[in-house]
Amino acid sequence: MKTYLIGTAASVLFLAGAGAVAAQDVVIQPQEETVIKEYVKKQPLASIQVPGVELNLGSTLPDTVELHEVPDVKYRYVVIDNRTVLVDPNTRKIVQVIE
Repeated sequence: MKTYLIGTAASVLFLAGAGAVAAQDVVIQPQEETVIKEYVKKQPLASIQVPGVELNLGSTLPDTVELHEVPDVKYRYVVIDNRTVLVDPNTRKIVQVIE
């Protein structure tokens, strides 16, 4: 039983760590970032507040937050606390905060 619990705990920690690394490993190419910044500038959104969510890479946004499309880019964006945030629409995890 003890071995089973240790194995399960190790698996959970491994998977949690892998998720955090995956969110941080997202690389947005400079030309894609330029397209995103220009689009966001032309399509400004009102800033929203999301209590309880820190704007860190890998943080998950709740389903109540509406994500907005950038044409020809797989990520979506939203403006939170006056900061543009890129989000993976499949996981709803923050992949980049644009300053």
